[in-house]
Amino acid sequence: MTRFKITVTSDTMCPWCYVGRRQLQAAQRLWEQKYPNSNDTFSVSYQPFQLKPEWPRGPGSSISKEKVYNEKFGKERVTMMHKHLSGVGESLGIKFKYGGQTGNTRDSHRLVQLAKKHGEEAEGKALDGLFAAYFENNEDITSYDILKKVAVEAGIPEAEFQKSIVDSDEFGPEVDRLSEEAHYSGVSGVPDFVMQDRFRLSGANDPSTFVSAWEKIKAAEGS
Repeated sequence: MTRFKITVTSDTMCPWCYVGRRQLQAAQRLWEQKYPNSNDTFSVSYQPFQLKPEWPRGPGSSISKEKVYNEKFGKERVTMMHKHLSGVGESLGIKFKYGGQTGNTRDSHRLVQLAKKHGEEAEGKALDGLFAAYFENNEDITSYDILKKVAVEAGIPEAEFQKSIVDSDEFGPEVDRLSEEAHYSGVSGVPDFVMQDRFRLSGANDPSTFVSAWEKIKAAEGS
């Protein structure tokens, strides 16, 4: 029996982090199908990474996604990128949309840290809720109303969300520290996957790539 520990560094505004989460989940299902009697376990936790920490933060600070992407890449390239991403997403059950607002993701990371206090399942639900809101429903995840909806659906009491996210900066310094540590440790892009605290896979990966890595880990540990 192997206890796989996986730490994922990601940003809630990164589409490939959503793709990477779905690929990781698909890999876990593939592993269970391939080794149904293994009794192996997976513990997955998420660490924050801010792609745009310099952007203004807080409600009312968001800006048009379309404007940001077009200014950075140009309309023609954006169209090609969206087409490619939509194809990848469709294969994983993600229906990407490209409208709505974007902005500083610090508060959304604070929410994930709050959810983590309620356990791995709540953490995953919060992250899935944020990804779905931002990428599939064109919702503004800098908005406290949207964050509250995600929190409640993840099982976090509304009063706790209000106290921790709206009325204070709880988890803010932790998000800043963890994001900075990721930068200093060599993470230059996300998603980033570290397994057993020492084996790294960077970027979105095919499920079979994860399975191959886990097989090597299992063989090395003799478990």
